[in-house]
Amino acid sequence: MPDDIGIRWDMPDWVIPNLQDSLGADAERTAVALTERAPVTLRVNTARTTPAAAIAALADEGVVAAPNPRAATALTVTEGARRVRNGPCFQGGHVEVQDASSQAAVAGLIGQGRALDFCAGGGGKALALAAMGWQVSAHDIDPARMQDIPLRAARGGHDITLCSSQDLAQAGQFDLVFCDAPCSGSGTWRRTPEAKWALTPERLTELTQMQADVLETARAYVALGGLLVYATCSVFSAENEGCVARFLDDHPDWTLAEAQGWPVDQAGDGFYCARLTQRQ
Repeated sequence: MPDDIGIRWDMPDWVIPNLQDSLGADAERTAVALTERAPVTLRVNTARTTPAAAIAALADEGVVAAPNPRAATALTVTEGARRVRNGPCFQGGHVEVQDASSQAAVAGLIGQGRALDFCAGGGGKALALAAMGWQVSAHDIDPARMQDIPLRAARGGHDITLCSSQDLAQAGQFDLVFCDAPCSGSGTWRRTPEAKWALTPERLTELTQMQADVLETARAYVALGGLLVYATCSVFSAENEGCVARFLDDHPDWTLAEAQGWPVDQAGDGFYCARLTQRQ
């Protein structure tokens, strides 16, 4: 019975078909993983240190961390997580708290030039891109969400420009536009379990429309030959492959260069990332 699965998976009955359709045989494992404790993961700021040096420095602070297989910059904290934020390694900008799947989505974006974190929020992707050598601008439809970016950028030794919507109109085009779009957050529900109970079918429909709007707006800021990256922390196909497919149907001059999903497990959260390019 669906309600029995709902109890076992600890999620609303209406969500279950979405999860099963999206993940197939991996749906039950994912549902169980979403009831377990999430890992504490750090991103090593390679502009200031190396993973090996960060592990040693954290150990001196009583924090035990080990390499995370999902990204070369990722460390999983196994002991002393509460000591991280007050320690000199974090305060000195050598590490930042960031999920390993989010790091993996950025890790392959090797290059130089102008990058725009289009849905920046707290700036995790902007900081990671800056550490890789990109000249980064950050934008969010709600500028208040970006209030922590200047402090975080200063701590990490980065120069990140905050852009309002008016600023973007004058900013020209970028070599890379990264869109970590608003989503259901279904890949992160073990961190915010109340979110799965607050989500409704109507809200999910609203989110998929918002995602389409984000891609539609962001594409105008991509320079010819540049890269448009679409990402969510969702495991629902409607928000991931479905959204990208609809965009490509509407814009036949764009093509999918690469797409990847990461599962909910002890390495990191559920995440999806697609890289889009415009045919020249």
